[in-house]
Amino acid sequence: MTRFILVRHGETLWNREGRYQGQIDTELSPFGLEQGRMVADALERVHLDAAYASPLSRSYRTAQMCAERHGLEVRIEERLIEINHGEWEGLQAEEVRVRYPDLLKRWHTSVTDVEMPGGERIEDVRQRARVAFLDIARQHPDQTVLVVAHDAVNKAILCDILNIDLSHFWQIKQDNTCINVFEYDEGTWRLVLMNSTNHLGFLYSGVEQRGL
Repeated sequence: MTRFILVRHGETLWNREGRYQGQIDTELSPFGLEQGRMVADALERVHLDAAYASPLSRSYRTAQMCAERHGLEVRIEERLIEINHGEWEGLQAEEVRVRYPDLLKRWHTSVTDVEMPGGERIEDVRQRARVAFLDIARQHPDQTVLVVAHDAVNKAILCDILNIDLSHFWQIKQDNTCINVFEYDEGTWRLVLMNSTNHLGFLYSGVEQRGL
């Protein structure tokens, strides 16, 4: 069995501004760095055998803060990169609503049918993430692996391991530095924990978490 501890990266300034990030390489905000420290604290007494992250710095830095407590190097996994928002990247939610009203409505109601201009579909994300997690599981039998990725990637793989349609994408929440735990054993996935933010305590209280 392989146990995965899947974390979403800490907050960025673009998260707070409600700006679509996608594959643009944004840095953690000061608040995001504090979130990273707190999730590292929470995982300090959890045995980890390996750590993986998306190539984007917001994910890599969050993983690094956790991995260094265990003397681990973070391995970059390109297939964990956030969804490509295409022409939406860098725009605030209100700007997207004005420029692409019909497409944005479809994105929030029938996500599986949408390919953003110059971007990719959520099904593309699901497929590459699934292969990445299977490859990691094969490389780490009977081990516990930290993976730090992104909102859309996390939601897509959680739909996949639960064997539910991606139409349920918006029914899954992934807050910044949330902890998910699931296991893979001989072709079977089992979800143990999802979107836990207990480690953030007072820091989380009253803070709106954005998934852009």
